[in-house]
Formats: sequence, structure tokens, C-alpha cells
Amino acid sequence: MSNFHTSVLSKEVLDFLGVLPGAKYIDATLGGGGHTGKFLEKGALVLGIDADEDAIDYVQNKLKNQNLVLSKGNFRDIDKIVNSKKFGKAKGILFDLGVSSHQIDTPERGFSFLKEGPLDMRMDKKSAVTAEALVNLLQKGELNDIFNKFGEEGRSWIISNSIIRTRRIKAIQTTQDLSRVVQDAYGYKGDVSDFTKNLINKKVFQALRIAVNSELENITEALPKALGLLESRGRIVVISFHSLEDRVVKKAFKDFEKRNMGKIITQKPIEPTQEEIE
Repeated sequence: MSNFHTSVLSKEVLDFLGVLPGAKYIDATLGGGGHTGKFLEKGALVLGIDADEDAIDYVQNKLKNQNLVLSKGNFRDIDKIVNSKKFGKAKGILFDLGVSSHQIDTPERGFSFLKEGPLDMRMDKKSAVTAEALVNLLQKGELNDIFNKFGEEGRSWIISNSIIRTRRIKAIQTTQDLSRVVQDAYGYKGDVSDFTKNLINKKVFQALRIAVNSELENITEALPKALGLLESRGRIVVISFHSLEDRVVKKAFKDFEKRNMGKIITQKPIEPTQEEIE
């Protein structure tokens, strides 16, 4: 499935969910079906959910399996999706947070500052709000809040000011338009390397993506619902890619444990091996 998205921590996910033949599992972030494929290989029954119709279409074509049920939707509605599919309680639920390789690698989706494309960033292509709308319509203070809160960007105010100044002349419509504005805010002139682009753009693009897709709100809303969908002694596994996601998950898990609703089974986050990182 790697031509759509390469799933991380596959062995660890299987081990910590304890995937068993005939048991039910929910992959709340289907992507290219990498984790779901591993569950099916173990003989499990799987409900795969994704907000991106590209992911649903791709997995539908690649994983033809009678033990697989697919649903297009946002995992914040996981309870409604499970009920509508009559899937019932699950032995394990996986959340693999963030953006997929396919979304990053497809220029017209607008997630990458290294590829020219419309400033979109919607995981669900039918959502109303795009990154272009936020960049061109929000006030300076609102932009600053997004870059500061969701990107922890040290130059959030300077970048916000640069956006306002630029859009007075011409709307910021593409990924490269925005990248050039950020580059200007950082004081870089002319062409810069991809390494430098990554260094100065990643927090701004992450912040807009999170804002467009309400990512942190969605996981905050979804985790308590997921807990209620588990069988006795069932498990939730979450893969996070940055400190903001990590914070939300830790807070939710600690709250569950404090209220005797569950038990945290890892003393600290499980990290990828050096081999996987390479």
C-alpha cells in the first residue's frame, strides 16, 4: 500500500492492540489502509473510517475483503458511524493522527510548501473552509493566534503582518504564494533550498492545516466516544506526530485513568526504532 501512504509503527500497533482473529477493530484514520491491511491479515473484522474520499476509494479498490467495512466521515463522529454501520463494540481502536503521504504528495491538495498548488489543505474536500480563506480573510490578531497556538511559531506576529501587507496588493492563493510571504518575513531573498523552506514554513503550514481541519478539537471530542465503543479490556492506540497532538492525548488518557474509566498501559510514548526512522 506504500504508493498511497506508508504506515508507521505497524508492529507496535499490532502488539499493543493485541489483534486477534475474529475480533472487531476500528481504524479511525484509514489512509492507505496500511494498518487495516495488517489487521485483516490477522483475520480481524475492521471498520475503516476516513474523512478523505481519496482514501476510501483507494482502499476499496486495493483491499477487497469481506471482513472490511468502510465509511467516509470524520472520526469525531465515530459513535454515529459505528451505529450507522451496526458494527458494535470493538476490541481495539486506532487513531493515526495528522496528514497522509498522499495528501502531502498531491499538489492540488495544497498541503505542501515544496509543491505549487492551490492553498487548500482540506482533508475532507467537501468542507467549506480552506487555508486560502483563512489567510485572506482573518484579521492580523486571528492569524497570529493560529500560528502561535497551532504552530508554536516564534515569528507569528511578523508573518501575520507580512500576510496582511501582501494581500492588500494581491490575494494569497497558492502554496508558493504563502511560502514566499513566509520567506520574506524571515528575511530570505531570492531562491532558497528545500531544507530552508522546510525550516521556515513547516510551522505555518502545520498551523493552517490544523485550523482548517479542526484537528485538535476532533481528537479531543473523539477519544471519550471511542472509549465508550470498546469491549471490556479493549484498547485504544494513538499515533501522534507533534507535541500538540501528544498533549491532547495524554490529557485525555490521564483523565480516563483518574476517573477509573481505563488504565494507561505505556509508561511513556512508544517511539519508532532507529531502523524505521531511517
